Amino acid sequence: MPNYNSKNFPYLPLLIGLGSLIFLANLDALFVNIMEARNFITAREMLTHNNWILTTMNELPRYEKPPLPTWLTAISAWLFGIQNLFAYRLPAALSALMLLLIFYKLQLKLNIQKSLAFGASIILMTSFFIITLGREGQWDIFTHSFMMGCCYFFVLMLTSAKHQRSYALIAGLLFGASLLSKGPVSLYALFIPFLISYSVIYKIKELGSKWKFLAIFIGVGLIIGTWWTIFVHHYDAQAFNEIAEQESGRWLNYNVRPFWYYWSFFVQSGIWTIPAMIGLFYPYLKSRVSNLKAYKFYLLWTLITVVLLSIIPEKKSRYLLPAIIPLAVTTAFYVEYVIKNFKLKLTKLEKFPIYLNFILLTLIALAAPFVFYFVFGEELWEMRTLFILFSLFFILLGFGFIIALLKSRIKLLFALQATMMMLIIILGFPFLKLISPTQNTPNVADLKAYKIAENIQIYEVSGMLPELIWAFGEPIPVINTEKAIDPQVGNEFGILVSEEANPNWKDIFKNYTLKFVDEYNLNPAISKGENSRLIRSFYKATKNLP
Repeated sequence: MPNYNSKNFPYLPLLIGLGSLIFLANLDALFVNIMEARNFITAREMLTHNNWILTTMNELPRYEKPPLPTWLTAISAWLFGIQNLFAYRLPAALSALMLLLIFYKLQLKLNIQKSLAFGASIILMTSFFIITLGREGQWDIFTHSFMMGCCYFFVLMLTSAKHQRSYALIAGLLFGASLLSKGPVSLYALFIPFLISYSVIYKIKELGSKWKFLAIFIGVGLIIGTWWTIFVHHYDAQAFNEIAEQESGRWLNYNVRPFWYYWSFFVQSGIWTIPAMIGLFYPYLKSRVSNLKAYKFYLLWTLITVVLLSIIPEKKSRYLLPAIIPLAVTTAFYVEYVIKNFKLKLTKLEKFPIYLNFILLTLIALAAPFVFYFVFGEELWEMRTLFILFSLFFILLGFGFIIALLKSRIKLLFALQATMMMLIIILGFPFLKLISPTQNTPNVADLKAYKIAENIQIYEVSGMLPELIWAFGEPIPVINTEKAIDPQVGNEFGILVSEEANPNWKDIFKNYTLKFVDEYNLNPAISKGENSRLIRSFYKATKNLP
C-alpha cells in the first residue's frame, strides 16, 4: 500500500474521483440483459402507467422485489429521459459509489491505516463483481450498499459516546432501505455475517444499556422495510400470494447447486484472483499483517458469508457480492505485506504467485488488441481511432508490467493492475456497442416502425420476453395459447412467437391467415442464433371471412 502522508494525501477525494470513473464512464455501452430489462420495464411503467405502489411489468403485477430501487430508477429516468439508458443505470452506479465510500470509512473506524483502507477500496472497485453489478441496473447493489451503510452506523451506535440516538435512527433507515430493495437478502448474506464477526472479534460491550437505541434501530428498520409488503398483500392479495409462493419455491427448487458451489468465490474478484486467494490463508498471514484484529474480522466475515450462502439450495454467482466486499480487505492486507517485504524478506516460494499473477496480467495486456480484433473483426474499423488508442495503451501497459517486474517495482505493479480495469472501462467498453442486438438486421426498431405503419397491435405468443419489451418501448400483450383467442384481439394483428419453443402454436390460429414478415434476433451481433430464447418470428394474422 502507498506510503503517503495520511494527513496531506487526499484519499477520499481521489477515491470519489476514481470510483466515479469506474462506475459512470461508458455506463450505457453494455446492452440490457434480462434482469435489467425486467427492472427497467417496471420503472418505465411507473412513469407511463403511474404504477408506483402496485408495481407492474408488461402491465402485469410484479411483486417479486420491493420497489425502492425501481423508484430511484424511475425518478432518474424522469429527470434525464425515459429513453436514456444511462439514466436507468445511474442510481445503481451511485449506489456502488456509496458502498465504496462507506467501505472505506468503516475500515478507518476499525483503526485500519488510511493507506491500506485506500488500497482495499481500490481493490474493491476494480473487482469483477463490483464493476459488473455496480454498472448494471440490478437490485443487488442497492440492497448491499444500504446494508453496508447500516453496518457502519450500527458500529457508530455501539462505540460512540455521543449521538447514539441519531446513529441508531440512520442505521435503522438504511436497514429499512435494504429490506425495501430486495427483502431480507442482505440481512442474511451481509448483516448477520458482519454482526457475528464483529461480536467475536471486537466484542459488543454494555449491550444491555443500549436497548433503547437497538429498539429504535429495529423498529425504524422494520417499519420502513415492510410497509410496502403489507400494503400490497392487503390490496392485491391473490397476485401477491401467487408470486410469493413461486418465489419461495425457487429458493429450494430453482438453480439448485451443491454446497461447495461457492468455494471458488475469490475468482469473482477478477484480476485480483491470485492475491485474493492467498489473502485467505490465515496461518500464513497471521504473523505478517499490520492489523491482526482487523484481518481476523474481515476474514471471518468473508468465510461466514460464504458458508451461509452455501446453505441455501438456490445458488447464482451474483449472490456472492456480499463476500467480495470483506474479501477486498483481506486481499489488501496481503498486498500491503508484499509491497513492504518483497525485496528483503520474501522467499522464492512466496514470490512465485506474485510473479505468476503479473506474468498473466502482462500476457493479457499484450494480447488484448489481438483478442479484440478476433472478437469484433473488421467491425472495429468503424471505431479505428479508439482501437488504435486501446491497442497503444494496452501494449504500453504490458511493457510497463515487464519493466516493473524486471526492476521489482512491486508497488507500481499493483498500481498497473488496478489501472488495467480502468483502461478496459474507458477504452474497451465502447466497443460493446458494435455487438449490440441493435446492430442486427432487422431489429426491434424495425418492428416498432412496422407497427406504426400498419397501425396494428402486436401480441406475444411464446411468453414474455423482457429484453424485447424493453427495446420495443411499450407493453406487448401475451396471447394464452391454451385458450381460445379473445375476440377483442381484433381481426388483424401481429404475432411474435418462438417457433422452436412452440412448434404447435398455429393450432389456435386456424381461423386466421398467417403471413410471415420477419425474424427478430436479440442475441449479440457476433452470436446470432446462440440463444433461441432471444429469437422471435413475426407474423401478421388476418381473420378469415365466414
